[in-house]
Amino acid sequence: MRRETQNILLVLLGGALLKIAINGDYLRYVKPSQQVWVLGGGAVMVALGVLAMARDLLAARGTPGPQACGHEHHHAARSAWLLMVPVLAVFLVAPPALGSDSVTRTPARAPQSEAARDAATFPPLPAGEVVPLPVSEFVTRAGWDSGGTLDDRTVSLSGFVVHDGGDTLLARLRISCCAADAFPLTVRLTGPAATTAVAAAADTWIEVTGQAVPDTATAENGYTPDLTVRTVREVPAPEDPYEY
Repeated sequence: MRRETQNILLVLLGGALLKIAINGDYLRYVKPSQQVWVLGGGAVMVALGVLAMARDLLAARGTPGPQACGHEHHHAARSAWLLMVPVLAVFLVAPPALGSDSVTRTPARAPQSEAARDAATFPPLPAGEVVPLPVSEFVTRAGWDSGGTLDDRTVSLSGFVVHDGGDTLLARLRISCCAADAFPLTVRLTGPAATTAVAAAADTWIEVTGQAVPDTATAENGYTPDLTVRTVREVPAPEDPYEY
């Protein structure tokens, strides 16, 4: 591969990083705090590519060197064509955030460890007829809280639909750094009102209200609590699909 092509690819790759960092698509792959690193990496790549092209143009106008005499080692940079893969993915395909397929292939687990169970303390839920909760907090309370803070309380959860065997789940993916370390948090939807979710297509985003069924989140089912559904409504997918 010629040096000019390598430099153009470097600029395109840096531009792809800048594009997803500016338009918000980076949230499909990393947590919000990583935006500055995506921007910085893209800017550095673009700057290096532009500087390299400027250097080659200046060299071409000066005294011919070994490269100008046809001694460039084209074979040494064939792997640089691999830079086209992420460039094309970002500009043409734009891979979506992880969804139901990742949930069914990855065992669900509680956000806390067994060792932290006895030490965990949960304050009472805020006052209100319906309490909005992140799915991670709902699953954690359902699996670990011995104080019954969810008992007889109506909560609101949002996530995407997953059909797993005969069950319909509401799911969210939680990440620590990036999509590579994502793991699912799931809630099994039950009751007559859950039929709307049952009929929805996989990966449809919904908001549900309902009450937790006590003692249903266990190690055997991957800490997936049951929720007796009161209402279901379809909602747009959020800009940031993950929980942290």
